[in-house]
Amino acid sequence: MPEVIERAGHAVRLGAEELFGRQRENGAFGDDPPSSVLGTAGAITALQFADPAGSAELIADGARWLRSAQLPDGGWGGVLGAGSEPVATSVAAATLQIVDSAASAEAIAAGRARLEQFGGIAAVTDPAVLLLCKTFLMLAGFLQPSDLRRLPLEIVLFDKPRRQNVSFRTAPFAAMALAQSVTDPAPGLRGLTSRLARGKALKLLREVYEHEGRTGDFSEDPWPSALVCLSLARAGLAPDMVAASAGYLRRSVRPDGSWDAVSNLDLTRSGFAATGLIAAGYAADPRLEPTRQLFHRCQQRQEFTVLACPPGGWSFSGARGWPVTLESAEIIAALAGMPGHQSDSALRTGLEWLRGRQDSRGSWSLWVRDTKLANDGPCPSITSQGITALLDAGEPVDGPEVSKAVAWLLTQQRPDGTFDNLWYRDYTTGTSAVLAALGRAGQADHPVAGRARQWLTDTQRPDGSWGDGAEADSSVEETAWALHALLEAGLDPAAEPVAKAVDWLVSAQLPTGGWQPSRICAYIRHHMYYPNGAITRGLALRALGLYQHKIQTGGGSRAVTAAGPASSEESG
Repeated sequence: MPEVIERAGHAVRLGAEELFGRQRENGAFGDDPPSSVLGTAGAITALQFADPAGSAELIADGARWLRSAQLPDGGWGGVLGAGSEPVATSVAAATLQIVDSAASAEAIAAGRARLEQFGGIAAVTDPAVLLLCKTFLMLAGFLQPSDLRRLPLEIVLFDKPRRQNVSFRTAPFAAMALAQSVTDPAPGLRGLTSRLARGKALKLLREVYEHEGRTGDFSEDPWPSALVCLSLARAGLAPDMVAASAGYLRRSVRPDGSWDAVSNLDLTRSGFAATGLIAAGYAADPRLEPTRQLFHRCQQRQEFTVLACPPGGWSFSGARGWPVTLESAEIIAALAGMPGHQSDSALRTGLEWLRGRQDSRGSWSLWVRDTKLANDGPCPSITSQGITALLDAGEPVDGPEVSKAVAWLLTQQRPDGTFDNLWYRDYTTGTSAVLAALGRAGQADHPVAGRARQWLTDTQRPDGSWGDGAEADSSVEETAWALHALLEAGLDPAAEPVAKAVDWLVSAQLPTGGWQPSRICAYIRHHMYYPNGAITRGLALRALGLYQHKIQTGGGSRAVTAAGPASSEESG
C-alpha cells in the first residue's frame, strides 16, 4: 500500500506538470486532435460547390487525404485511427465521387462494397444523420432526390417546437431544408408552406452568423459549417454567408490537407484540465490564473436567440460560441475551486444561468431545456455534472435544484444498474458520473447507488481497469471515472478495487507524464467517437487527486453540507 501511495503522488506531480506544459499564454489548454474523415469530406464537398476554382488545390489535397485514410477493409472511420463505420464510409465514398471520381474509382468501389457489408445505408440508426448520408449519396448520383425524406422546413415557423425538436442541429437543418425546397420543391400545399418558411429559415441562419461574429464557422466545426455552405451554395442563397463559410474552411485546413472534427474546443479542454488540476492540489497555483481569466472573458454576454438561451453560460469554444450545459457546468466547478471564488461575479452569474437551464423534470440537457431531440437530453451524466457544479459552488444538498436533479436521477437507472451518457461512450462513464454525484449529494447508501457501485465493481477487469463494461478495450478515461466514483461513493481507499485501479492508472502514465487518450467522446452517438487528451489528463488527475485526499484524511467524506464545501484556500 505505501508503494501505491508514493507512486500515485509521483504520477500526480508528473501529470500536472505535463498538463501545464500544454497551457497556452491565453490560459487555454491544447491537445493533439486527430484528423476527421467527416470534416474533410464535408469541407471539400462544400468548396466544390461554393468555390471550385479558387479552392481547387485544397479540394485535390483533401481527396488525396481521404484516399490515404481509407482502411484495408474499404471503409473509413469517423476520425483517423478509428475502425470503419457506415456514416464515414458512405460520406467519404460519395465525396470522392463528387470531387475526383476519375482518380478515386477504386477507392469509391471499395467504399461502396464496404457499405453494403454493413447492411447498406440503413445501418445508420440516427434518422437525421441518415438523411445527411443520403444527401451526399444523392449528390454523387448514387441516389435520386426522391429517395430522400423531405425535411419539414415549415417547423422553423414555430420557435418552441423547432428548438425542442431540432435543437443544436438548427443551422444545418435550416440550410439543408432550404436547399431541398429550392432544388426539389414539394408540390401542392406542402410546397406553399415550405416557400413561406424560407424567409424564417434564412433569418435563423443569419442570427447564428451574426452571433458568431460573421465568421461563417457555424460552431467552429468544419462539418456543420460545410453543410451550411454546401446547402446555401446549391440553393443560390445568402452569398455572403457562403463566402464566409468557404473562407473559414480554407483557413481551418490542416497542413496534410485534412480537417478536424471540431476546430476549437478550448473551453472544453480547459474546463476539464482545470478541475483535474484543482482536484490534484493545484487550486492556488498561479499558472491557473490565466485560465480563470479565460473563463471570465469567454462567458456569454448576449442571448443566443436561436436556442432562446440567456447570457451567462459558456460554449465549448469561445465568447461567441453556442452556450452549452456540459462545458458550463465544468467551468463553474473549476471557478468554484479557485481561490477567491466567494467574490467571483462570473461564477455567480454562471450559477444563475445553470439553475435557469434545468429541465422542468429536474434533469439537465445539453443545449435546449425540455428538448425532445434524443441526442440533446435529458442526460444522466450532464445532470450529474449540474449537481456537482452546484455543490462545488456551495449549494446545500437539500437545495431545490439539487434535490430535484437527484430525484430525477434515481428514476433513470437501467435494469442492470447502469446509466446512459449521451456524449461519451456508454456505460461506465454514465454510471460513474451518476454514482459520484449521488455520493456527493449524500445518497451513497441509496439502493440505486448500491446497484451502480455493484455494477462498477463487477465490471472492473482483473488488471484493475475499466472499459465500457462490455468488450471495448480498457481506457484511462473510464478507469479514472470509475475510480473517482467509487471513492466519492465511500469505498475505502485501501480497498482492493481502489488500489488496483490506482496501480493501473499510474502504470498507464506515459514517460512524458500524460496519458494516452481513447476515442470515448461522442460526435455522432453510436457511430463516431473521438479522443480528447485534455479530458483524459484531467480525469486521471481528478481520480488520483481524490485518492490522495482520501488517504491523507483517513478516507473522510468530501460530501458537502448545508454550509457548503471547504474553500480552495482551506483545502490547499
